[in-house]
Amino acid sequence: MRPLSPLLTVLALAATRAFAQVTTTVSVSATASHAIPTSLFGMMFEDISVSAHSGDGGLYGELLQNRAFQQVTPNTTDALSAWTPVGGSSITVIADPSPLSSALPNSLALTIPANSAGQFGFANEGYWGINVQAGTSYTASLYYRVASSIPSGKGSAPPTLTIALQSASGTRLASHSVSLETGGWTHVSAVLTPTRTPASTANLFTVTVSGVPKQGLDVNFAMLSLFPPTFKGRANGMRKDIAETLFEVRPAFFRFPGGNNLEGQTPATRWQWRNTVGPLTERPGRVGDWGYVNTDGLGLLEYLYWCEDMEMEPFMAVWDGYSLDGESVTGAALDPYIAEAIEQIQFVIGDPETSEPAALRASLGRKEPFALKYVEIGNEDFIGNAPGTVASRWNQIVTNLSTTFPQLQFMATSDTGSPVLTPTPQTYDIHVYQTPDWFTTNSFFYDTFARNGMTFFEGEYAAISSNSSNIFGTPDQGRFLWPTVAGSAGEAAFMTGFERNADIVFAASYAPLLGHVNDSQWTPNLVGFDAGNVFKSTSFYVQKLFSLNKGDEYLPSTLPSVNGTLHWSVTRWTSTSELVIKISNIDTSPASLTFVLPFKNVESEGTVQLLTGAATASNTPEEPDLIVPTTGKVKTGETFEYSAPAMSVSVITFGAK
Repeated sequence: MRPLSPLLTVLALAATRAFAQVTTTVSVSATASHAIPTSLFGMMFEDISVSAHSGDGGLYGELLQNRAFQQVTPNTTDALSAWTPVGGSSITVIADPSPLSSALPNSLALTIPANSAGQFGFANEGYWGINVQAGTSYTASLYYRVASSIPSGKGSAPPTLTIALQSASGTRLASHSVSLETGGWTHVSAVLTPTRTPASTANLFTVTVSGVPKQGLDVNFAMLSLFPPTFKGRANGMRKDIAETLFEVRPAFFRFPGGNNLEGQTPATRWQWRNTVGPLTERPGRVGDWGYVNTDGLGLLEYLYWCEDMEMEPFMAVWDGYSLDGESVTGAALDPYIAEAIEQIQFVIGDPETSEPAALRASLGRKEPFALKYVEIGNEDFIGNAPGTVASRWNQIVTNLSTTFPQLQFMATSDTGSPVLTPTPQTYDIHVYQTPDWFTTNSFFYDTFARNGMTFFEGEYAAISSNSSNIFGTPDQGRFLWPTVAGSAGEAAFMTGFERNADIVFAASYAPLLGHVNDSQWTPNLVGFDAGNVFKSTSFYVQKLFSLNKGDEYLPSTLPSVNGTLHWSVTRWTSTSELVIKISNIDTSPASLTFVLPFKNVESEGTVQLLTGAATASNTPEEPDLIVPTTGKVKTGETFEYSAPAMSVSVITFGAK
């Protein structure tokens, strides 16, 4: 055999050394250092902001877009968004002289010309389509008012109004007909059950009138609606497939009504709880902070029922005097807004016998209070606020709220310790959007925080870009359209730091949660969707792996290298004596670990759940299941080895006591 050349000898020695270097020994303690809070992993929601149509057209079950012509300018083309005429009719959104309600001043005016035969009306395209499935019951409803006279007498049959679902090719899939009546606003409700499933979601909701008198006809329509079956059958509830996807994660909490969407572009356009409760006909909606209308059909009461249906704890925010245009309300001018915040909280937890907002809640069918522990004061007060303004508003708001609700904890949203706030916050909400590498190297972010009774909520975090110098740039500048394997593995490294510091980090939520693939102003999102599909990202699977396997106490172990690419945490379920080891490897090569356990009774085999793939790989609408977790077996024992694949997140579980 020929001797190796000098170059090959060097390469062989380097390979041997490299192999030795990637073996890491992890010694685990038998004694827990702290409990893992049940609230550690949850969800943050931004209602129709940041991620376009995450509420309306997304989580909220309503299938019709622009259903009530809220906050639009009458007699404009934009006011007819999503609506088109059918037949030779004419449609216009008008300021109705006799509106359905003061909250909904506009209606759609249908004009059918004289001497018309056939069907005339209008159609709604939904939110980039309507998913229609055979055998599924869809609840349709509308209000109409005949604005012109209808001939009566012998031989004069009233015109017929037909509500229908129609395929893109014009095939009627389901319908319901009634005779038109005169005399003010009339409500029509029907259950439409299609007998066939069309080939695509490019379907229409149609309203047509036939049997029109010779002189023509004018009919006004308001508050049109189409609902599919909702999550857990909740009236005015959530889209079932999206809700069921989120329920897979078993989130511990839900932060609402969102970050920026709480604030408003001005104080007058802030999110206002009273405008989001009561009958849908009494909700005016608002122009959201990203330029389009929020119906507020998903309102305060719906949020609270949703939390119960999902078995989540509500984290609710109140407006704190700061709007996105930079305006701060301070001093005596802030008092009415503090009163509004108190009323909002009273609606949630107050006694109907002593509180008007709580009595309103009871009148809407919910006498008993909801569970509430955490209230967030504003959103991201570390952006655009003068420090003195932040401090004065915090003092004024929290002093008042804590006097009224001493049992609640109030979260600050300014930078921790800057400015100094009085009273001292019990909790801070921290947000960070960064690169995969940043999240990996900052796994120790919370390790140096003081243990002084203060706790922390990582309310928004996500790896959104590969470009550290332009995090919020465009896709051609490194911004991710979808979460990547490298980003998700980096987030997992950061999340092991949550567990290691769960004595002070009590909650964390990836953000944003949802994004419609046809219209999203923010990328990436945890879950994507269109009219008929839900797309689970690689980061969704990481959140699910951590949430379902968090354990209830943390076991200290050998610490990872602060600047390394390999991170881990060890937790335990005390009731089952099951050990949970989570490992993030963001390196392009596998990493070998040897675990040394202090237990004598260790199962010889464990389960490993593994998410791995190319660093830039993503789940997309074109390849929705490109990267999914796999489940296998791994040999375990008092001492065992595990090779973490390159670009991977591993969760190993086994019995040990």
